[in-house]
Amino acid sequence: MNVYESNEIVVRLLEIEDEHHLVKWLSDPEVLQYYEGRDRPHDLDMVREHFYNQDDDATRCIVEYGGNPIGYIQFYELEDQERSEYGYGDTDEIIYGTDQFIGEIDYWNKGIGTQLMQSMLAYLINQQQASKVVMDPQAWNHRAISCYEKCGFQKIKLLEKHEQHEGQMRDCWLMEYTSSSSLSYSE
Repeated sequence: MNVYESNEIVVRLLEIEDEHHLVKWLSDPEVLQYYEGRDRPHDLDMVREHFYNQDDDATRCIVEYGGNPIGYIQFYELEDQERSEYGYGDTDEIIYGTDQFIGEIDYWNKGIGTQLMQSMLAYLINQQQASKVVMDPQAWNHRAISCYEKCGFQKIKLLEKHEQHEGQMRDCWLMEYTSSSSLSYSE
């Protein structure tokens, strides 16, 4: 089932048959450098545990480009703990978070990540009525941060030693897209 389609990008719900894509992508050191860490290559059991056997409200999806599975994206409404941690505990706004990666490295540096984020923003703002969308990329990941800034995200605050990555606690940026301060993307 497709969550949405935008130009050449299709975002569809994760299916059990997709587990082999996730194993391929999350055992590639080039992908792991940016997502999960090179010290955490995923085998089938880890993929099943982290992507299929979760008891949360995240919507997990495969990203297709031109009909080919190329990556993963998940989105979720922030829960109370994250709202407090990020400084949104005193608002009742609808705030979504996303996590994503392009697992097929031949599709890197072609503007597809920007297209994906623009279409995800349009979906979350227009269909899910999100007033904000947030994410927390690692501070050293300049390529991802640049992509998100092109899409209208702004750095809100540095989250020091926020995420375990390759044996170290890494700083991350809390980045925010606000529907009221930017033009909404339309489908």
